Amino acid sequence: QVQLVESGGGLVQAGGSLTLSCTTSGRTFGRYIMGWFRRTPGKEREFVARINWSSIVTYYAEFVKGRFTISRDNAKNTVTLQMNSLKPDDTAVYYCAAAASDALGVVSEDYDYWGQGIQVTVSS
Repeated sequence: QVQLVESGGGLVQAGGSLTLSCTTSGRTFGRYIMGWFRRTPGKEREFVARINWSSIVTYYAEFVKGRFTISRDNAKNTVTLQMNSLKPDDTAVYYCAAAASDALGVVSEDYDYWGQGIQVTVSS
């Protein structure tokens, strides 16, 4: 019903910036909550940020506050994660997700659709 494709990942030095984008297709007229999660080897997938349809309500994980910014452009069916002041600990596969429910969207179980993930590597 909804397909998500991430782009913009890559390798960056510590202190640098990357912008991740997620393009949605399918039932894109739905007012989905959009979120970003990340996973590193041996760890559970963890919440990064989320945004509601109107872009008014956002939530961030504590470890990215002040560094990452989530935004969306519904006309272009995209959601973006601007990542600044990157740290080696930010190295992970980042996933875009869409939630059709009215949940807060800060846990993986809230989401109905997922992208395949994109690698972000931050060197020391």
